[in-house]
Amino acid sequence: MLDFSALNLLPSIMEALHKKGYKTPTPIQAQAIPHLLEGRDLLGIAQTGTGKTAAFALPILNRLASNRIKAKPAMIRSLILTPTRELASQIEENITLYGKGLNLISTVIFGGVGARPQVMAMGRGVDILIATPGRLLDLMSDGHIQFEQLEVFVLDEADRMLDMGFIRDVKKIISKLPAKRQTLLFSATMPSDIAHLASTLLTGPVRVEVTPEATTVEKIEQSINLVDKINKPLLLRSILKNNSIKSALVFSRTKHGADRIVKYLEKESISSASIHGNKSQGARERALGDFKAKKIRVLVATDIAARGIDIPQVSHVINYNLPDDPKSYVHRIGRTARAGRDGIAISFCDETEVKLLKDIEKFINCKVRVDNTHPYVSSRK
Repeated sequence: MLDFSALNLLPSIMEALHKKGYKTPTPIQAQAIPHLLEGRDLLGIAQTGTGKTAAFALPILNRLASNRIKAKPAMIRSLILTPTRELASQIEENITLYGKGLNLISTVIFGGVGARPQVMAMGRGVDILIATPGRLLDLMSDGHIQFEQLEVFVLDEADRMLDMGFIRDVKKIISKLPAKRQTLLFSATMPSDIAHLASTLLTGPVRVEVTPEATTVEKIEQSINLVDKINKPLLLRSILKNNSIKSALVFSRTKHGADRIVKYLEKESISSASIHGNKSQGARERALGDFKAKKIRVLVATDIAARGIDIPQVSHVINYNLPDDPKSYVHRIGRTARAGRDGIAISFCDETEVKLLKDIEKFINCKVRVDNTHPYVSSRK
């Protein structure tokens, strides 16, 4: 497919794309849009930055504008469910841009702000609703949102929903949707819980996977520190006592592990904060803001909570735990060496993680240098 003109979208949509300077669809757009225009369900495995918002927004706009039905009060014709208010606002901005001239009504609802304007907006009926789970459930329970006219449902960033603890709310919402609908599920990864949800949610879906195979960043100096599990906190402290490390991103496998690391570092007078799914949106924003502003030296994160972080000045990535998926290792260390800079990635490996290390080395097709100079070298080398 050479350009958007081959997709047979409505003229108004094509004009909006032209004004934005869009000519060639991204891989996920080229693969997904034709199937979505046919009304197929879709399972999309794609990360942020692949163009997935347009991949589902353009077919939705095309469908709703081609079949003019006025949404009744409290009714919606399309629901896009997303984990954070930032993403919800971003999607709504794109829909407004792509849908200019179509006379479709879209609105966004999320928590952390007053509900009254959102209730008033729903009172008029909405063609496209972009929402986060908590506030959506609140307005549903009060009767302000109803689904009898729903035609299309999009579950965006499903794995992040899971990590942030929203999956139960998501299932409650799904249980209220009409059985006859077009459904799209997007996720950057496919953990077992999301795979099961997809199998129950989608009917004969097209599967589109455009997650690029990660490649190791050449400018990153990688090393492995073999260490007994009990000594990991001490090793982390000894590394971070080096004041030349101005900004370090530390990866923990679990949310509770991230909090334990921060508690330990604060006790050692090393300024730090954590971001993960159990933190409120405001707390995550403050932690990330403090890290960018260099008010803290260390940001401790879980994999999914760290997705989308782009901080050019990160000098060190420290894998406190090795990830289960080798691709995650490459994505993690790629958080350093941004904008042409060099970077350093230090990984801890205890006796339970040797197989994970071997999987990583097989994936990146090279041996990672073992650093035996640190004071806590494992006796089980």
